[in-house]
Amino acid sequence: MRLELTKRADYAIRVVLALAAADDGERLSVRTLAADRDIPVQVLPRVMTDLASAGIVDGRTGRAGGYRLARPAAAISLLDVIRAVEGDQRRRRCVLRGSACGVSAPCVVHEVFATAQDALLGELEGASIASIARSGGWGGVWGSNP
Repeated sequence: MRLELTKRADYAIRVVLALAAADDGERLSVRTLAADRDIPVQVLPRVMTDLASAGIVDGRTGRAGGYRLARPAAAISLLDVIRAVEGDQRRRRCVLRGSACGVSAPCVVHEVFATAQDALLGELEGASIASIARSGGWGGVWGSNP
């Protein structure tokens, strides 16, 4: 069984954690964020647009511009960040049939997978960016091969 994030979600998490670690009110440019988190600079503006649209970051153009968190890191969940760039990833296809499970006759493993999915989403919702940033180990999470 594979459980993976897209590159865009990976980049979004990196950026939000970097902004959470920035000095209060400090704005960071796309170039700074890309260099500090080893993210391709050409991809980052689209990620930042998604994060801004979701109300996670606040962006400003100009000489004193850049990005900062739009709300406290404690009020942003890991799920908020993932949904901002990936949308709602709730599985709607049957794991056995490859199409939607019938409401009147779901497959035999439907409830097990639905319960597991709800638990995973609950964990992601309960993990705040502040708690991850406070854990101290997030900076090296990507190791030498981000």
